[in-house]
Parts: sequence; C-alpha cells; structure tokens
Amino acid sequence: MTFDQSKTRKVVIIGTGFVGASYAYSLVNQGIVNELVLVDLNKERAEGEARDLNHGMPFAFASPMKIRSGDYDECKNADLVVITAGANQAPGETRLDLAAKNAKIMKGIVTSIMDSGFKGILLVATNPVDVLTHVALEVSNLPKERVIGSGTILDTARFRYLLSEYYQVDSRNVHAYIIGEHGDSELPVWSHVQIGGVPIEKYGKITDVEKDPDMINIYENVRDAAYHIIERKGATYYGIGLGLARLTKAILYNENAIVTVSALFEGEYGIDNVYLGIPAVVNEYGVREKLELDLNENELKKLRESAAILKEMTENVMPKS
Repeated sequence: MTFDQSKTRKVVIIGTGFVGASYAYSLVNQGIVNELVLVDLNKERAEGEARDLNHGMPFAFASPMKIRSGDYDECKNADLVVITAGANQAPGETRLDLAAKNAKIMKGIVTSIMDSGFKGILLVATNPVDVLTHVALEVSNLPKERVIGSGTILDTARFRYLLSEYYQVDSRNVHAYIIGEHGDSELPVWSHVQIGGVPIEKYGKITDVEKDPDMINIYENVRDAAYHIIERKGATYYGIGLGLARLTKAILYNENAIVTVSALFEGEYGIDNVYLGIPAVVNEYGVREKLELDLNENELKKLRESAAILKEMTENVMPKS
C-alpha cells in the first residue's frame, strides 16, 4: 500500500461529549490526521477540548497536528466528518423514542454539514447508529458508499477480545464477526469464527458451538456489554473512540481494510434498503464492497430478523422532506 505522505488529512468531529473527546484523543495519540476540528453546540466545551489536546502535543507519538474548535463551515474541505452528537436515552424512554429524537437532531446536523459544501465521507456514531446512518444518507444525498455507520465494529472487537480471553490467545489472532444491528438483535457469525485460521469447533473441540454454554455466555456478554459498562461508569466511550480511530485510518490511508461497518444493504442476503453492520472493504472512497458471507440457515434467519426490526424503526423515524 502506498499513500501521499504530504497530503493534508482533515477530520471534523461533530459533538465533543465523551465519545467525541475519546475519539479525538485516540486520533492525537496515533497521529492519524494532520488537521482536527471540533464542533459542538457548546462552543466553549469544544474550545476547551481543543486547548487540552493541544497542550499534550509535546508528548504526542507522531508529528504535530493542527487542532482547533470551529463551526460547520470547517466541513467544506474536510476529508471526513464524524458525527458523535446526539441525545442520551432518558429513564422510561423506549429505543424508538430515542431514535425519533436523534433523527431530528441528525437531520439538523447533516443539513448544516452539507450547507458548507462538504463532499467527503460521512461517518455516523450516534445511536441507534444503523437507523441514524440511514437518516444521514437521505438528508445528505451523498453516494451511499460515502455515508457509513460505526456499525458493529465495537461489538466485533468485544467478541474477539472475550474469545481471546477464553482461549488465552492474542485477540489479533481471533477472527470473528458480529453482524446486524448494533444492539439487541445483533448476532455472532459462529460459522466463520477462527482461532489462528482454525475453525472454532476444531480448535475448541466443540460439537455444536451455537448451543455450547460457554460460547452462549460469551455472546451474551458481547451483546450486553454496554449495559454492564453503563451500570458501572455511566457511559461507554473508550472502546468506540478507538474503533472510530481505526475506521478513520482505514479511510484516510486508503487501506482497503475489512471492518464491520453499518452499510446500506441492496439485496445482500435477501435484504434491501436498510443499514446493518456487515464486514466491508473500506478505503478512501468509503465502502468499496460488502462481503457476503456464507451464513448457515440459523444465522441468515437471525440477520433477516435484525433487518426487519431496523427497517421498521427507520421507517417510523425518517424525517419527512
């Protein structure tokens, strides 16, 4: 892989809450971008985060980068705009309530981004991410490959980590995917889990991996990870911050990396017109292609069920033009 070392790589982050700030910190630590702009409704918060990050530049791993707060006009020449802003789920509020509330917020944000003349890639991390990425696509009128959701990138990372803990191997040598909704209807693709290239049934000496109690427990801990973290510290942000940094590197450095992002389905697996988490090849143009895995009957059934849930929710909250 080759890339232009002299190219300016500009990222604008919309929202400087826990997720946005953790993502910005990850970008600084890894030296992924040359120019970073923080935008928030609370302008003082954005300015404070920018100052704090700048004061760490003498300790940064990579060469200096420009970090500042700004407004939506900064999006005009950005390579990538990442949206982390949105409302949190209130006590007693349903997921549909949250989706409707954040869909309105997303429409306003994306409209402001596009009014700047933005022509880059849009990456959405606000929850429910699959639904809101679809909203961003409709509002932006950008090509579908350039509107991406963070999808199940974090779920997949959690899955690989817990499997690595169980089998006592480096998580980088565990190949596994969580696909579908970033949420309760997500599913593990057990038929494609490999430990160092060896199928999990063979490596773990498991007769029926989908019914194995330990494997079920691992999956449930992946699915419910956010709930467990929120109970203990109020919010999750480090994991997704690092996941967004990984996606940013794949995009800005044209890596053609395979990551589980939320992408628009157009007939894959018999599913159409809905955003879902799926392994995809990602490069400087966005989603180059979606990988269509050879799923078993049960996995395909669960993926279609997940798609149906998200499709209904998306139809209910999509802003009317």
